[in-house]
Amino acid sequence: MYNPANPLIVQSDRTVFLETANPHYEDARDDLARFAELDKSPEHLHTYRITPLSLWNAASSGMSSGEIINLLNRYSKYEVPTNVVEDIREVVGRYGRVKLLQSDREGMLLLESADELLMLELSRHKTVAPLLGEQLSPTQILAPAMQRGHLKQALIKIGFPVEDLAGYTKGQPLEIQLRETTRTGRPFELRRYQQDAVGVFWAGGDQRGGSGVLVLPCGAGKTVIGIAAMQKVGMHTLVLTTNVTALRQWRSEVLDKTDLSADQIAEYSGETKEIRPVTIATYQILTYRKNKQSPFVHFKLFNEHNWGLIIYDEVHLLPAPVFRAVAEIQSRRRLGLTATLVREDNKEDDVFSLIGPKKMDVPWKELERQGWIAEATCIEYRLPMDNELRLEYALAETRRKYTVASTNPLKIEVILHLLEKHKHDRVLVIGQFIDQLKEIAHILDAPLITGSVRNAQREELFARFRRGDFKVLVVSKVANFAVDLPEANVAIQVSGTFGSRQEEAQRLGRVLRPKSGENQAWFYTLVTRDTIDQEFAMNRQLFLTEQGYRYEIRNYD
Repeated sequence: MYNPANPLIVQSDRTVFLETANPHYEDARDDLARFAELDKSPEHLHTYRITPLSLWNAASSGMSSGEIINLLNRYSKYEVPTNVVEDIREVVGRYGRVKLLQSDREGMLLLESADELLMLELSRHKTVAPLLGEQLSPTQILAPAMQRGHLKQALIKIGFPVEDLAGYTKGQPLEIQLRETTRTGRPFELRRYQQDAVGVFWAGGDQRGGSGVLVLPCGAGKTVIGIAAMQKVGMHTLVLTTNVTALRQWRSEVLDKTDLSADQIAEYSGETKEIRPVTIATYQILTYRKNKQSPFVHFKLFNEHNWGLIIYDEVHLLPAPVFRAVAEIQSRRRLGLTATLVREDNKEDDVFSLIGPKKMDVPWKELERQGWIAEATCIEYRLPMDNELRLEYALAETRRKYTVASTNPLKIEVILHLLEKHKHDRVLVIGQFIDQLKEIAHILDAPLITGSVRNAQREELFARFRRGDFKVLVVSKVANFAVDLPEANVAIQVSGTFGSRQEEAQRLGRVLRPKSGENQAWFYTLVTRDTIDQEFAMNRQLFLTEQGYRYEIRNYD
């Protein structure tokens, strides 16, 4: 059981070290990802953290504390500390210890636990008590249905995630059939993992299903899974997306793969505001208000129609203000779709309590092995600075240092070198700093898409890139999300949003759509050596390491 040849060292503070050179590294990494979070990923020793939220997500997917402990024992060099074993048992045991159920009183739910002392504690807790009603017995307390989401938020904050079994409002029916042949004439059927994802979310249609988050790679067909969930639920659906481009891609996919007609699908955005059986809106329109003191005028969209399902695309980007509205619509079925649950605002527990726990997390490398996404080679080029730039960097204030390092002019030379290597490929050059991107686009004589480019012009440029009118497209972070460019097989990242792990996932995802032929993608990151640019790049790469990708480091001198 305990063997010095094993790859793990489990420490009493619930950190776990994983040796990357060990022959059992990949198996241990894939098992660890089910119940632990990757914290650091230098070359030889990766650090994971076992957290309450990571354990509760594991528990919600069906993992027991015994299974988690057995996995640690299987891979550990030394005996797993007894306090870690007990912590895992205790934390996992908290999931479902408190349940929300329907009650026979109108407008009320039932908070229930077999633990009488726990119920006494909760009934007197300063953040929980105001959300509760009459205590019916030592094990049951009424709670107003309108406080359902707020109560779940309050309870997870104090370490007791609720198992919500209160069920759902029956939304307005909508019969949807999936096509066997798409409108564009291609055969269509769900892949096995897509069927599994829908099945895990639906859970037979009872109160244990109908809310949760599915985590799958970019290019794995999350939109198709959402459409299949719509068909399974069979009710009017509200889809929330990141931007108008994503909104229209959703609309196109729904029309292409279902028997719904165009007049059954509406756009609700800054340009058009209609409501139909399937309504697709943007997060931007939901969070619009005239000023910081004004109300969010479009939150009414959640309640002014009898939705049976709400789909949150790229749920890791769900704006914080929207959580307030989501907390008040817990009776609607909720599906979150994302490539990564990492949030820059650390509100993962709000996603857990309000959208639902993680129901499925498909490893990227597994789908790569099956050929459903492209095989990716990740290479980081580390570049020097000339003496003039080194002086500017040395004298710059901390925030300015990142701009100086990220916009190192030598990066343009490397881009030209890579474009010569990939002259027959379709290339995205992606960056953060607009002036840098303008210079690159000018030198390459390539189109540039930034936030200032109107939606119609963006869509036209994306369409021309797909047709092959040009082979290189320069894009800002507006292309991070929900841009379907299956022809792109090379991405060159010249600058990023500080240390954003979610951005790294999305940018790699731009080139992971399956390719004909060798099904190969290339992801390059250009960083300035020994600067804050390199430090942030190391943090962004955590996500890729977690998914099993390795970065090849090359020095460019």
